[in-house]
Amino acid sequence: MNNIINNMYISELEEYFLDLGEKKFRAKQLFEAIHKQKIKNLDKLTTFSQDLKDKINNSSEIYGVKKVLELKSKLDETKKYLFELHDENVIESVLMKYKYGYTVCISTQVGCKMGCAFCASTKKGLIRNLYASEMLDEIYEIERLNDINVSNIVLMGSGEALDNFDELIRFIELISAKEGKNLSKRNITISTCGLADKILKLAEYDYPITLTISLHNADEEDRKKIMPITRKYPFDELIPALKEYQAKINKRISFEYVLIDGLNDSYQSALDIKNLLKDIKSHINLIPLNKIKEYDEEPSTSENINKFKKYLEDFGFNVTIRRELGADINASCGQLRNNYLEQ
Repeated sequence: MNNIINNMYISELEEYFLDLGEKKFRAKQLFEAIHKQKIKNLDKLTTFSQDLKDKINNSSEIYGVKKVLELKSKLDETKKYLFELHDENVIESVLMKYKYGYTVCISTQVGCKMGCAFCASTKKGLIRNLYASEMLDEIYEIERLNDINVSNIVLMGSGEALDNFDELIRFIELISAKEGKNLSKRNITISTCGLADKILKLAEYDYPITLTISLHNADEEDRKKIMPITRKYPFDELIPALKEYQAKINKRISFEYVLIDGLNDSYQSALDIKNLLKDIKSHINLIPLNKIKEYDEEPSTSENINKFKKYLEDFGFNVTIRRELGADINASCGQLRNNYLEQ
């Protein structure tokens, strides 16, 4: 495979230019053009001669994304994008506007192999991991299309971010590089369904990111029914890993909890959460189930959601109910891609 120049660190680009018989300083110029100016076509690179551009074009690739579809919510300013990759696979990204600025939720894999019962992303399995450059370009392309600056990144779209660990680390390093977008690592949220060994590996990097765990049930046997990954990473592995992670990073850990009517929204379910997370400084984000055709269960009622929130608050937890954005455009991950593939 040719060199993917928008997937390289500056040090790697320096080696690349030396191999081309060029000076090392070209590396920083190209890096800034890709990651700060967000160019995708070398023709726009006025500081490089045509001869040098030809050399680069003949020896490298730029792997990014191309817009296939854009859906705009009539309820709020949420936009959902279907992007095509160089190999014609498609992924989804979501742009959300908050008071503090713009957040983009990106995909980290084409599909997913985790098998969560209620998630559309996993229904067609895992096709492949994304390159860091493709993850980056989900953000850059949304910035280009909307003429905005994105201030927060959530890795919560299609795929299990920690299952694509090496490219995830590369993504974090590239997006936070001072010569590029220079995004604060504090403005990055990584969601995982609980890969204990990878959580410990992530702790070694000491990133001040926000770690979010997809919990959805604190009774282990019930969780196995909706999240098969629990069999591989049971609570007696996951909870110690989270404690070790928190001791190292010293940040509150977030827990996502999709509320499903009659399955995980009782007082007992809240009590299970209390017992499971009693030694972890945590924030719990309650999410009404988003209906997909492959899963028959119903979302909890508003009354039960509010009751469940009160139970947890009475136990001393910090709890929020996620504001539903883009409800009219199926802004939950996986749905748009699946509908597109079925056409």
